[in-house]
Order: sequence, then C-alpha cells, then structure tokens
Amino acid sequence: MKRICVYSGSNPGRHPEYEKAAIDLGRAMAASRYELVYGGGKLGLMGRVANAVLEAGGRAVGVMPRGLFRSEVIHTELSEFHEVADMHERKAKMSELADAYISMPGGLGTFEELFETASWAQLGIHKKPIGPLNVRGFYDPVMELMKHAVQEGFMKESNLALFIMESDPAVLLDRLARYEPPEQSFKWSELPPEGSTA
Repeated sequence: MKRICVYSGSNPGRHPEYEKAAIDLGRAMAASRYELVYGGGKLGLMGRVANAVLEAGGRAVGVMPRGLFRSEVIHTELSEFHEVADMHERKAKMSELADAYISMPGGLGTFEELFETASWAQLGIHKKPIGPLNVRGFYDPVMELMKHAVQEGFMKESNLALFIMESDPAVLLDRLARYEPPEQSFKWSELPPEGSTA
C-alpha cells in the first residue's frame, strides 16, 4: 500500500474532534510514508488532511475538475496536481492512483464517493480496502442503514465486511495495511449463481 485516497468534507464540521482527526490522519499517513490522494481542495477537512501530510514531510496529490470550483478552493501547494474534465474523471483518476480508501466525515459528495467505491468492490471491480473513519460515531447511522438494507433483502451480509471502520486514524491505517478482501456472496437473489444446476 503506497497511496491512500481520502474522501472528506469540504467544510470542517461543528465539532473540534473532526479537525483533530483530519490532522491526526494526515500526520499518521506521512509517518507511515503513505501518500495522500484527494480532491485537491484547501478548505474543510480535506484541506486539514492535506496540510497535515505536507507539514509532516509527506506527499499530497490533488485531483480536481477544471472550472468547477472557485480558485480560492484549490490547494496550490500540493506535491502533485491533476486537472481533469469532470467529476466522473476525477473519481476514476483518484481510484487509479490509490491503493486504499478512507472516508472521513462529510456530506453528499463524501457519501457518494464512499458508496460508489463500495459498489465497485461488491462487483469485483477492485479489491482495495475501504475504511470509514468513524469520528464521533459519524458513520454509525450509515452502518445501521446498510444493516437495514441487508435485513430487507437489498444487500448481502457479506457486503458489510467490505468496510473497515475505526475511530482512531493509526488503528485504521494498520488495519488497511493488513486487509484481505472478503469473499462476496452472489449478488442477485433472483438468479442462480453461474455454474449452478438450479
């Protein structure tokens, strides 16, 4: 594992624990020589993570669509910066560059990135670890929603094992480094698995 894609809020949140976790994550990544891949902004939690990585002597790689955000949003002191055409290309580039994913607290964009990454893992498109950083129990309701989807027959229980959830950044990094992809159940409940005689 060399590079970790971090999804996170472009706002800092209302509690100081969020900012502290972002800074702790950035420092821990740099100390372990993991490079940061992220959305390229300088604001909110994403900016805190990038600054912490850079201040600790690490490398931060930003990926941002051209012309989508105001210039004040863009981090201009990154180790590497990729300008892409749109949000779809941004996510594809970030995924291409990364060996693992961490999702910090955030809003719609962060949720969308986390779920797309998990959906790709469910389908076998990638076998990279996915780690929600559960600061202040932020991701507890999300996990409850997914368990509810399992209970209601829309997800397989094996999908839950795709997520490595921890509240401590150093512990999360250690678990990501030791990750082994879980075996996924056959997705479609109305079809027999391939090779089945049913």
